[in-house]
Amino acid sequence: MTTVERTQVFLLPDLGEGLSEAEIVEWRVAVGDVVTVDQSVVEVETAKAVVDVPCPYAGRVVTLHGAAGEVRPVGQPLITIAPLDGGDEPAGHATYREEERAGSGNVLIGYGTGHGGVTRRRRRPRLVLAPEPTDVGPADAARADVGVSAAPADPRSPAALVISPIVRRLAREHGVDLGTVRGTGPGGVIRRADVEAALTAPAARLAAVPDPHVALAPAGDGDVIVPLTGVRKAIADKLSRSRREIPEVTIWVDVDATGLLETRAAINAATPDAPVSILALLARICLSGLRRFPQLNARVDTEGQRIVQSAGVHLGIAAQTDRGLLVPVLRDAQRLTTAELAAELAATTAAARAGNLPPARLTGGTFTLNNYGVFGVDGSTPIINHPEAALLGVGRIVDKPWVVDGQLAVRKVTQLSLTFDHRVCDGGVAGGFLRHVADCVERPAMLIAAV
Repeated sequence: MTTVERTQVFLLPDLGEGLSEAEIVEWRVAVGDVVTVDQSVVEVETAKAVVDVPCPYAGRVVTLHGAAGEVRPVGQPLITIAPLDGGDEPAGHATYREEERAGSGNVLIGYGTGHGGVTRRRRRPRLVLAPEPTDVGPADAARADVGVSAAPADPRSPAALVISPIVRRLAREHGVDLGTVRGTGPGGVIRRADVEAALTAPAARLAAVPDPHVALAPAGDGDVIVPLTGVRKAIADKLSRSRREIPEVTIWVDVDATGLLETRAAINAATPDAPVSILALLARICLSGLRRFPQLNARVDTEGQRIVQSAGVHLGIAAQTDRGLLVPVLRDAQRLTTAELAAELAATTAAARAGNLPPARLTGGTFTLNNYGVFGVDGSTPIINHPEAALLGVGRIVDKPWVVDGQLAVRKVTQLSLTFDHRVCDGGVAGGFLRHVADCVERPAMLIAAV
């Protein structure tokens, strides 16, 4: 048997629920490198997160299937490894085969394969030339399959120094020629702020950047083309499905949040080392409401023609990030104290914005809390995060005239909006939940009665 026949091809694994593809961000190895079992070989971006993918084989890299920026379908070749010794089976193959029989399959770093703990070492950023190639022909595709850049950068554009894949992606999606952007980072490195400044410049005329994976409609002169890929595509698909399948209804109420703000101030004065956010208190109130109205902590199983009420509250928190709107999930949030909720919310939203959450943390929610008041708006008609049955939205808290004990006063007022799936309940349940939430916001002491 020849070495070519004994090579092992590692296929792109399933990186999370419902994910069918991933975009290659950066290869960690090159053709000819020697890799070990479970070594991270590539960083990819899915619609939910940026993750390192470990290789289950040991040996020498023969082929890298795809270049940076290319989208690979799940189950398609990712990397080909040849054995180092003269044996018939590549090193690490038997181990991988055992893991497959045990049900682990292709796993991500940090989830374990029986080889002990794997630590992730922070890489030193490497300067790369941009803009990235956009036109890929047959010859270029062949070169890309062995890890070579699909095409050289446009010789008419000056070389631009870029470190961050996020900066390259932002420029690509908004049609910014990085060769025309002045970098303000060390040594002229282009930062995200530089690309954003180019986007908002009054004289900027952004040209469309062709994407070999997206068929673009004809555009007029000066139009900005944003390919519907990655997170944007995932958001579009999920929200479209939600509107298509769920008969949703939105109800709302204005509430006096003065008491909630006073309660938060009292808690933080008593425990300055463990501050509690308004979002954490709203989450606690939602958990109280879902305990009283579990019909909203549910999903509709259309195939089974049934409603499934979840035993635990897996609370989704809508978070705006550089990659788009993400909804990280706090599993079994009902088991957390208010202080633990506050700490977990802070850590989770920070990790989501940094792109450090694994895909599993972005799926499986049963109810979502969306604080769109941070954008300076009062109200909204939120779209349900499919397949959940309800979502509570919270507007900004502002000073407004309010009647207190028959007298006009200035109070801290906000608007609460509840969007619910009319298949799981009727208006009485939804209104009861929203009224309970509103009463707890106005009189936080009511939470004690519900604990």
